[in-house]
Amino acid sequence: MQWRGAAIESQAGYPDPEQWTPVEVPGRPDRFAGADAVAYRTVVDDPTTATEPHAVLELSGCYAETTVWCNGTEIVTHDRYFEPLRVRLDGYVEDELELVVVCRRPDDGAGGVYETDLLPDRETVPGIWWDARIRTYQGTYFDRLSATPRIDGTEGTIDVQATIVATGALDDRVTFSVRPAGDRRERGMMERTAVEAATDERVTVDHEISVREPSLWWPHDLGEQNRYVVTAKLDGIEKSTTVGFCEFEHDDGTVRINETETSARGLNLLDATPEDVERAADANANLVRTHAHLPSPAVVDACEREGMLLWIDLPQTGEQRISVERGRKLASAVGDQYNRAGSLSAVTVHDDPVDPFDAPLGSGFLDRLRFRWRTWRSSYDASDDRSIAAALPGAVESIPVVGPPGIDADATTLYPGWRYGAADDLDWLLERYPAIDAVAEFGAGALGADSLEALAGFDRRTHDAHADSDDVDASQRYQATVVKRVAEGLRNAGIPLVAAFALRDSADAGMGVLARDGERKQAFEALASAYEPIQATLADPHASESDVIVHNALDTRFTGELQWDSGASSDSVDVTIDTNARATVETIEIPAAGTVTLTLSTADRRVENTYNIG
Repeated sequence: MQWRGAAIESQAGYPDPEQWTPVEVPGRPDRFAGADAVAYRTVVDDPTTATEPHAVLELSGCYAETTVWCNGTEIVTHDRYFEPLRVRLDGYVEDELELVVVCRRPDDGAGGVYETDLLPDRETVPGIWWDARIRTYQGTYFDRLSATPRIDGTEGTIDVQATIVATGALDDRVTFSVRPAGDRRERGMMERTAVEAATDERVTVDHEISVREPSLWWPHDLGEQNRYVVTAKLDGIEKSTTVGFCEFEHDDGTVRINETETSARGLNLLDATPEDVERAADANANLVRTHAHLPSPAVVDACEREGMLLWIDLPQTGEQRISVERGRKLASAVGDQYNRAGSLSAVTVHDDPVDPFDAPLGSGFLDRLRFRWRTWRSSYDASDDRSIAAALPGAVESIPVVGPPGIDADATTLYPGWRYGAADDLDWLLERYPAIDAVAEFGAGALGADSLEALAGFDRRTHDAHADSDDVDASQRYQATVVKRVAEGLRNAGIPLVAAFALRDSADAGMGVLARDGERKQAFEALASAYEPIQATLADPHASESDVIVHNALDTRFTGELQWDSGASSDSVDVTIDTNARATVETIEIPAAGTVTLTLSTADRRVENTYNIG
């Protein structure tokens, strides 16, 4: 389909712009950056044929409030960009089919990250972001197939919902089949259930499929990404989806995946792409958080394939407020849309509802008093968020509120070395707030390019308080120091769920450990080192001597050798660390200046961690 677009006034009504301009759909046309509403128009010949007389328009990723006209008639509205929009065109088709789709910015607080300054205008253009196509059908067709896997001990169940549009009277049986994805040698299964419908009726068939001792989906550092293909068939037509069995629990200071205690080490994605999921895996992360937005099916599939846990946010951040009724509808739709994924681990309702640190604080005694005063005054009533969270699927970990210390958030944002104090103040923060067992954000910003033209989402004032305002190398070196110290400090403290902010910049500078084009900043290697599943760290790199802590985040015991070279001393010791455990194995001298290198090695593995002191 060839599309044209135009920026229009945001009020309702059939659009009649002075000029239509060729655009790519799906996409976010740069020419409409900053527009509040954009109309998209295409004209196609009648897509139906004698053998396939039925047509359906399928749109995916319509941001945000969407209205569709067909041959001048308004036929549907839609306001959940993460949920596909399917429009039956029967009765509207003529020799030519004119489709007009108008996308408007949300006015109900449900914009999330796309209505903040964290992203440049070119990334938030109202439009059809993910997919646009017309499908034709011979007759009755499957409009939707959803499958929710759940597990109880060794017994698995897949709750299937198949929505059927009957273009003629229907009295038949739907066949549901389950088979292992890929080339696994595992027996499949097949079951049938009755369905009846009148002509032009839309019906939904619910069915449960039992799976004995299902093969489980695991994050990449713990096991295989086993999945199952669920297929519905009816009189020669079929539709499939893929599911994975995985239980994620975060409770009492622990994270358990499929009843195995472990840790989740993640990165925030500002505008998630499949490529970003792969980049996060390269950083030794096993989790991504889609910050204040909901991901595309392609991102979900990338998480499933790469073995990355997926923490998603409803589109609500900062001062944005959605009604409880609207929020509960969104939460329910999130369950319908993402339940199939074994990677789905947690859902947040509201990100950073208050900001007590709009001006950065130093690390002195008076600044600590100011920090305590600001957090003490930062109250927040989360009752609406918890009411919305109650509408989420019961099997998904609910994290209603992400926010700063002092508001009793379900996951905390911690920015020592950036928004307040120094990176070493992390230890003081964790002592002051001992209940913290999930950190949704930490990190620091840095320049990503020599020429700074676009600075969306970059706090220049805070950056310049810590690093040279024009020196890219010094800026990135400071960011790497903060990221390394905080990531390792959280791990040393045993915080089981952490996510750095963020993976990739959206402009020429930002909080990303990658530049906008994906080029690695110095902080990327620092974070990848801190996130190594098996790693040795210093408890206090700035003391005259420090404990060495060895971490094992895998489900196999580690037996090997720890070597250290600090300039002041060098030696080695044999170490054995249990599965998902950490232990202090040695205390070593730290020089006032120089390099300290810790090396863990076995016959087939070598992991090195280097500290630049002074």
